[in-house]
Amino acid sequence: MSRPGAVAGAPRAEDPEERPLRIGDVARMAGTTTRTIRYYEEIGLLANVPGRNHGGHRLYSEAEVDRLREVMRLRSLLGVSLDELKTLLAAEDARAAVRAQLQRDDVDATRRRELLNQALGHIDRQLELVTNRSLELGKLQDELSETRRRVKRKLRDLDAPSGPAGTGTEVTGDRPQRVPATASDR
Repeated sequence: MSRPGAVAGAPRAEDPEERPLRIGDVARMAGTTTRTIRYYEEIGLLANVPGRNHGGHRLYSEAEVDRLREVMRLRSLLGVSLDELKTLLAAEDARAAVRAQLQRDDVDATRRRELLNQALGHIDRQLELVTNRSLELGKLQDELSETRRRVKRKLRDLDAPSGPAGTGTEVTGDRPQRVPATASDR
C-alpha cells in the first residue's frame, strides 16, 4: 500500500518537471468526479490542496493523483465505509512516517525498536480491518453456497422421475438433463 509522497498534510514535492493538474484533470485520470475529490478532501481522506493557480483553481501533483487512486482502489477492493477507509489510510500514513524515520542514519537502536513497535501497531490495525472484512465476505460466501445447495436440492426433487412434478429430468452435476421417457412415464 505504499504511496510515494502520499502522507496526508505533507508538503507537495516541488519537482519542476511535474506539471500541476487541475481538479477536472485529476478526476478524469482517476476515473471519478470532481465532487468526490472535494468530498474526500472535506472528510480528510485526501489532504486539502493548498496550491492554486492565478484563476483560483486548485492544483494537484501526480503524488496526489496516486493517493486518490489508492483511496479508490482500497474502497472498491475492501468495500469499507469511509470511516474505516480513513482509519486504514491513517495507519498507512503513520507507517510511512515511521519508515521515513527508520531510513535516517542517526536513529539509535532504542529509538529504532520504538519505531518498529509503532509500525507493528499500525499494521495490526490495518490487518484487523482487512481480516474483519474478509470474515464478513466468508460468511456471505457460506450463506450463498448453502442457498445454492438448497435450490439444487429442490431442483433435483422437482426433476426426479418419481418427484412431485414428474418431469422426467434429472440433475447431474450443475445442469438438469432430460432422461429418456419409459413406458411407465407415458
